[in-house]
This record gives sequence, structure tokens and C-alpha cells, in this order.
Amino acid sequence: MLAMLLLAVASTEARSAAERSLWYDSGDPLGTDSLTPPLVPDTYLADPASPCIMPEVQNTLTLADVANTTLCNNPQTREAWANARIQAAQLGIARSAYLPSVTDNVSTSMTRASPELATRTNPYSNLSNSLVASYLLYDFGNRNANLENARQLLQAAAATQNSTVQNLLLSAIQSYYQTQAAISALQAALESERASAESFKAAEARYKAGIATPADKLQAQTAYAQATLTRITAEGTLKTAYGTLANVMGLSANQPLSLAPITPIETQPSVEADIDAMIEQARNRRPDLVASEAQVRAAEASIEASRAAAKPTVSLSASNSYLDGSSLTSNNNSTLGINVSIPLFSGYAPSYRIRAAQATAEVRAAQRDRIRLQISLDVWRAYQSLRTANQSIAAAKTFVSSAEESARVALGRYKAGVGNILDTLNAQSALATARQQKIQADLNWNIARATLAQSIGVLDNAMIQSLPETNNFAMP
Repeated sequence: MLAMLLLAVASTEARSAAERSLWYDSGDPLGTDSLTPPLVPDTYLADPASPCIMPEVQNTLTLADVANTTLCNNPQTREAWANARIQAAQLGIARSAYLPSVTDNVSTSMTRASPELATRTNPYSNLSNSLVASYLLYDFGNRNANLENARQLLQAAAATQNSTVQNLLLSAIQSYYQTQAAISALQAALESERASAESFKAAEARYKAGIATPADKLQAQTAYAQATLTRITAEGTLKTAYGTLANVMGLSANQPLSLAPITPIETQPSVEADIDAMIEQARNRRPDLVASEAQVRAAEASIEASRAAAKPTVSLSASNSYLDGSSLTSNNNSTLGINVSIPLFSGYAPSYRIRAAQATAEVRAAQRDRIRLQISLDVWRAYQSLRTANQSIAAAKTFVSSAEESARVALGRYKAGVGNILDTLNAQSALATARQQKIQADLNWNIARATLAQSIGVLDNAMIQSLPETNNFAMP
């Protein structure tokens, strides 16, 4: 008897293993993977034919290299992709409701009767097998509503992934240009330190020659020390910028990086564009608004699903039962029928599920309207920032040019004995300020252009490729 029981268990396990092989481990029988976007959409990669090829980070990196590494290596990309795959699987679950369900139940038992009541061989055993199949014929649109809900949530997840990619691209661009600005700031600090050292040497020489006061020497020495401190601060800022850039790229903060030099930004033509058209374009293309619209439609489908869930369902069922009673006559029964399930009273739970679904739809609609309103502000701010940065570049360039000439003349006059140290130090300080403002203007322009593209929803690899190569603004 024990052997029979073990055989039945083994048979059941073998059948379960076969079912797992046939159904559970069959991959994607409903084809939901084809609806899932790739890890990184092709439009964001430098080489769509060879996606996610990691550059050698020990080599000199361009902005395109930084962007590609960020999208392929930053965990946020994989997180957004995994969320999209979850929703694709949920869509598969919704589609499976249109398929029949089949269940096979196998059981065995052993019975020992009391000796005085025994009327047959003692003990005796039973082995039964029941195969049940059912198919939902009609449910007042519940399956359709659930399927639409899952489909819209998948679209929302795909759009959210797109939004995450664009936000990551913007972060990579910002970190890249902030690092480039830190490099330029360090170079400017070194130039200022060199000029301050030259002024200090001139003041010291004049002091030793007896034609300058100790105050001149001390003032020059103070300016030199201040320039050295500024240079040390710039070095620290640059290291921090490199660490931040490495982090955005999905690398350890202590990963050494080297960036290729960028094209200096020259005077820009005036930026004039139709702001109304840009806002309308943003409302059509921003992935976060696309995701919000899909969530509204998913919530509306959920309302219909909640309403249909409170209505009757009609199912077709078929079953086959087999009983082997060992010492008894075996029997085999089959049934075929239609089942109608009519919910009569569930404690008002369906009513409140519908109310909750309606309130959820109102929340999603309010969130969509908030995003639409925010988009107009994002585009307006980015556009005005670009215009301001565009005008600042020309002013900063003039500032640097005049400050360089003033510093050169002031130092020459001081060395010639016809100028004073204060004029020289003031001119050098103005030059240092001018250089920093030019660096900041360039940084603001580069970031403002990328921010405007992101606010419109068109920040992609083509936009990235244009940033370090051309300085002419064009509407994306």
C-alpha cells in the first residue's frame, strides 16, 4: 500500500513537472515582450546598431560617451525597464482571462475497516482523478475593462521609462558641462595665481629697490595668497564634479575620468522662437504627460471593471472523474454544463469599489492637469534661461577682453613705476571675475539649451551630438 501511495505521489509530481515545463516555463506565449520597450530606446544611443557598448572610461570621453555610459550603466535605466516589464506581465495576466482553465486533481487514500464490520478485503485503497475545465463565456465587459486597464498601464510604464531616460540624459549633460566648467575654472584660477605671483614679485622687487612701500608688498602678497586659496578651492570643486559625473554614469565616485575639450562658445545670434508653439509641442511630446494620460485612461477602465465585477458571469464547464476502488467497481463520470453566477449581496463592497475607482480617476485627471500646467512653466523658464544665457555670452566675452587689456596695462604701468599696486590688483581681480562669469555664461548656455529640449520632450542623441559641435541655436 505504501508503494502505491508513493507511486501516486511520484506520478503527480511528474505531471506537475510536465505542466511547469509546458505552461509555467514557456517564456512569453502571449507575446507581451514585443510590447515592452528595449532597455534603452535606439534614439538615445550613439550607435543604435550596437546598443550599450561601454566606452573605455580610461580614455578621453566626449559628451556622447558620457551619455551612452549613463543610459547603459545607471541603475535608474534598469529600474524603469523592469517596471515596464512588470506591466507587460500584467497585460499577459489580463489576456490569459480569455483562455480556458484546466485543473487536474489526483488523490489516493487507504481505508482499514474494523474486523467485525469487514465485508471485503482489509485494508482497501482508493485512487481518484478529476479533470476540470472551465471557460468564461460572458462577464458584462469585466475582462475587456481589465485588459484595457493593463494595456494603458503598460503604455504609462513605457512613457515613464522614456521620461526617466530623458531625465538621466539631462543629468548627464549637466554633470558633464559642470565638470567642464570646473576644469575651466581651475585653469582660470591658475592664470590668476600666476598673475598675482607676478605682481607680488614686482612689488617685492620694487620694495627691495626702495621705490615701493611695505604696504605695496603686503597687499600684493595678500592678493597672491587669495589667488592660491581660490586655486585650491577650484581643485576641490573639480574633484567633486568628477565624482558627481562618475556617479551619474553609474560608476564609482573615485573612478578616474578624462574629458575631451569642448568648442568655445562664441557670440550667439538672438534667440527668438514661438513660445506658444513650443509649449504645444511639449504637451504633445513630453513623456511624463503621455504617461499621465495613459494612467487616466487606465483609471477609467478600472471604473468599468469595478462595475462589471458586480454583475453576473456565465461560464462553460466540463469535468471528468475517475475512481479506482481497488476491490470495488471502478467508475468514470463526465459532466458538461453552463454555470451562471449571480452576486446578490456583498455588503455594499461593490458600490464602494466603484466609488474608489471613480475617485482614483479624478486623482489621475488632476495629476494630468497639473503636469500640463507645469509643462508650460518648464518651457517658459527654459526658454527665458536660454535667452538670458545667450545674451550673457556676448557681454561676458566683452568683459573678459577689456579686463585682460586693463590688467596687462595696469601691471605694465606698475612695473614702469607710473602706476600703483592697488590699480594693478583691482585690474587682476576684475579679470578673474570676468573669466569666472564667462565660464558661468558658457555653462548656463549649454545647460539651458539641453533643459529646453528636455522640457519640450525632444532630448535625444541627435540633440546631444549637436551640443559640443555647434553653437548655433536651432529649435529641436
